[in-house]
Amino acid sequence: MYLIELYKSVQGESSFTGLPCIFVRLAGCNLRCAWCDSTYTFTGGTPYTEDEIVRQIEALAPCKLVEFTGGEPMLQARELLPLMERLLASGYNLMIETSGERPLADVPKAVHKIVDVKCPGAGAAANSFRIENLEALTKNDEVKFVLSDRADYDFARAFILEHNLNSKVAGVLLSPAFVQTPSPQRTADNMALNPRLVVEWMMADGLDARLSLQIHKFIWEPMKKGV
Repeated sequence: MYLIELYKSVQGESSFTGLPCIFVRLAGCNLRCAWCDSTYTFTGGTPYTEDEIVRQIEALAPCKLVEFTGGEPMLQARELLPLMERLLASGYNLMIETSGERPLADVPKAVHKIVDVKCPGAGAAANSFRIENLEALTKNDEVKFVLSDRADYDFARAFILEHNLNSKVAGVLLSPAFVQTPSPQRTADNMALNPRLVVEWMMADGLDARLSLQIHKFIWEPMKKGV
């Protein structure tokens, strides 16, 4: 399995926000989102065996929350899925952040899936979500929409209502995108969409969703890696 980095920090997104978490960032991505903050994962990576990865995770004890992210981790599903089963059997609580462009039916049900449905503002990656993955979602999972503007919000709202997402998953996340080249300042000025606007739209529509602000980009400088 090819990894970009493996480290311990705090979870910056989802309902797990603020909890200590081990991040396993896999190499490779087949999408090119316009707002991507992880372009350094597109190529390269260092090969590790399953045993080597497990030893690195165990060395970060006592943390038992692990997220697999990327890039797109499901591009390495053949190696990733057995690793997930092994960690679950060892008592770890697992998360995966994925675009939903790859099939998710074989991901163990105990893994908390955070699935990013791409909005129009994602550019070439827009509408890449595999619709049959809706059947793989459970009340253990969350769906995320990264928003660049009002059109993205309108797309997300329509998708949420059309597919009755809140009946399928634990929660729906609305995450304002960050600009591609943010300043070192840890403020909302680095966001492509003012989060106050998102809140106003949510309140006006009575939309059942959670604002997600990527708190790691406010704790540290927005472009800092390994956090």
